[in-house]
Amino acid sequence: MKQEAIDLQQNAVSSLVEITSTQDELTFKAPTGSGKTYMMADMMNRILSQYKNVVFLVSTLSKGDLATQNFDKFQEYSAKGNFPGLNPYLISSQIAGEERLFVPTDYNVYLLPRDLYKKGGRLMQGTMEGFLQNLTGAQWLGGQEKKVYLIKDECHIATNNLDNLSEKFFTKIYNFSATPKLSRGQHPNVEIKNDDAVNAKLIKDIELIDDQDIKVASAIEKFEEVKKDYRNLLGVNPCLIIQISNKDKADAEIAQIKKVLEKVEHNDLKWMLIVNEEKQCDTNDTFKAKKLPVNKWKDYAKENSSTIDIIIFKMVITEGWDIPRACMLFQMRDSQSKQLDEQVMGRVRRNPRLLDFESLSEDGQKLAMTAWIWGIVPEDLRKSFGVKLWQDIEIITNEIKIKTTRLKPLTKKTSFNLATFIKEQPAVPAPSSIFSLWQDFMKAENSVREMGENYALSYVKWREFSENIELVASESSQYVNDYEKSMEVVKDEKGKDIEVSFAPISHYTDIGNYVDIGDWVWKRNDGKEKFAFDSEAERAWTSILKDLIKDDTADGNGRVGKRVTVGKQNLKAGVVDLFGEKEPELLETKQVYLWGKNYVANSPIKFEYYLGALHSSYPDFVMKDSFDRVHIFEVKSVNISSNMGGGFDNNIYKTKLEELKKAYRQASKLTEQIFYLPILRDDNWRIFQYVAGREKTLTKDEFVNFCKTALTI
Repeated sequence: MKQEAIDLQQNAVSSLVEITSTQDELTFKAPTGSGKTYMMADMMNRILSQYKNVVFLVSTLSKGDLATQNFDKFQEYSAKGNFPGLNPYLISSQIAGEERLFVPTDYNVYLLPRDLYKKGGRLMQGTMEGFLQNLTGAQWLGGQEKKVYLIKDECHIATNNLDNLSEKFFTKIYNFSATPKLSRGQHPNVEIKNDDAVNAKLIKDIELIDDQDIKVASAIEKFEEVKKDYRNLLGVNPCLIIQISNKDKADAEIAQIKKVLEKVEHNDLKWMLIVNEEKQCDTNDTFKAKKLPVNKWKDYAKENSSTIDIIIFKMVITEGWDIPRACMLFQMRDSQSKQLDEQVMGRVRRNPRLLDFESLSEDGQKLAMTAWIWGIVPEDLRKSFGVKLWQDIEIITNEIKIKTTRLKPLTKKTSFNLATFIKEQPAVPAPSSIFSLWQDFMKAENSVREMGENYALSYVKWREFSENIELVASESSQYVNDYEKSMEVVKDEKGKDIEVSFAPISHYTDIGNYVDIGDWVWKRNDGKEKFAFDSEAERAWTSILKDLIKDDTADGNGRVGKRVTVGKQNLKAGVVDLFGEKEPELLETKQVYLWGKNYVANSPIKFEYYLGALHSSYPDFVMKDSFDRVHIFEVKSVNISSNMGGGFDNNIYKTKLEELKKAYRQASKLTEQIFYLPILRDDNWRIFQYVAGREKTLTKDEFVNFCKTALTI
């Protein structure tokens, strides 16, 4: 699992725990597939470790089997030692004979299925209130004086009966959802944004096919194309999910789908129809002969090794059903609910190889991170614009070649031997419990855990390592943070420097800060020249570069920016690639300057730095000048950071900037590329430049003059 994903989740949990001390109700928003259940468990474990008088009631507001799934997950996390503080209990209304319904009070996490607490249900006949009274009541009344923190999972679904108990019993309320209801005051206090989750490889990027004329046959044909690559590159059997209408149109839509599947070219596809009643479920697989409830049909279909290729459903898998192998969604139904649409889309956005993503090939990673969706387009995704490099792509990528850097782990230090290091440490005075050791082991960063896994060939060795894990982590941190020793240029298997360039295709989210550009390396898929940028600082720096590249050089022999001519007759005319891009018959001829935004999606242009753990910096811009120098820019703003609390004096912001300076200084020495940290304060730029391992501070005018001359020192 990538360190960026771990950091993203842990930072979100840290924020939730911090806000808990100041607010009685808070909302957490995170895209489906980003590990919401895991983060929920982490948050509860941290709070329970601090406050022994707290009990969590997790109300799973979905109509599905989400409560059971969460219960199983919490038990698994506790048993494995990830979050040993969790002691979960699944509330049930199943009783035998005349037995009285009872909920025990000796657990600290309770899972309440939504449908159990409704009018007429057994829990509403005094059992639920009695249970909460036993937890929260004063000891002299027979209570335990506990504080109950309520978590509303999938909080966008109303739960009026439970809300009526809030003032009486619940000290804190947490709203968890990918689509919280703003109309009910569920404004996110902590949020993992879609782009951040995609960049961390937690969830897939989306290839939207927003065409009302597309038929289901096209989606099935596309699935046939992808299926072989999915198996070969990922070792996973993929599936296409088709959502049909709930009412009158359903039967006609099912018949239409089956008609396509009966064609000879699709005879090898296994399909399954999952609806609310098991008698109406259907499949062409041998599973049909088994008389099993709907949840068993769903379990059978979701495993990575399942042979079911196509899943047809109505409303039964909108929430709480994890199927990472699903990579395509075709919507036939007419949805009026934005919340429902986003929940359904979440079914195909989970990364099927999240835990070992970095072991995949480049093509495998791209495939694992792509979800194809035909149908509705949520409002926030309508603002996402696809971009591609001008044709011919090779002209640009052969000119712009970037050497990237990475940080070596402690095990690569020639003078370090883990066994010797551990042997030299003083004996542990009092052995720790295996549970606390496991917790410490799981909290360590990836590189430290990997050292332990390679060292621990037996339980004794693992315990020996875990007892000293803090010392190993400290030694690792010191080494990795010493960039002169740990930083290296990324090389291939033969030891040759790898040179990367812009990704052929990418996308960006439109949040304003516009600049019109028609002659850089990128063109929008819709042909427009209006590009948006992440901040006012980026927009301002874009304008500087846009003007600079067209200026004359100091020697009068040309423009500052290097230009290339793109466009020619295409030998692959009409061919459609795996990601739906069709090569045009004739490409226009155009001169473009060799500079552009380093869009993070699919980008290999990144540089590692260390800030408590490994991080990757994706510079904002890359430019090649007419002197064949490569300029790399990471734009920062004191103005924007001040809005996040503390401005330039904010310790976290300052620490990150200082670490980037160190990393870029050493990277400039190793790669012979020129790095910059332009920082905007009010309307003035302070530009840190790194050339051959040396730092200089420039004004805007000094930067412009430098770019116009051939000298690099």
